[in-house]
Amino acid sequence: MLRWLIALLVLANLLAFITLTGMFGPLPYAGVREPSHLTRQIQPDSLKVQALSAAEAADQPVVGAPAPSPAIAASALPQ
Repeated sequence: MLRWLIALLVLANLLAFITLTGMFGPLPYAGVREPSHLTRQIQPDSLKVQALSAAEAADQPVVGAPAPSPAIAASALPQ
């Protein structure tokens, strides 16, 4: 019984190896998924990257910096 299980596992591993090496053809994710996006672009060369000004960058989070303190007022609860 164990011999058959080991033989089955070896065959499954060989099949997986053959599939991943491309013996049955290219994998589905090897090609372009949606080539129509490239043809639908309108003037892709007209895009320009601009730096943010200080006012625009004020509300942007800084990665790696400590979290800012919240702008809320706290008071003691009445009892």
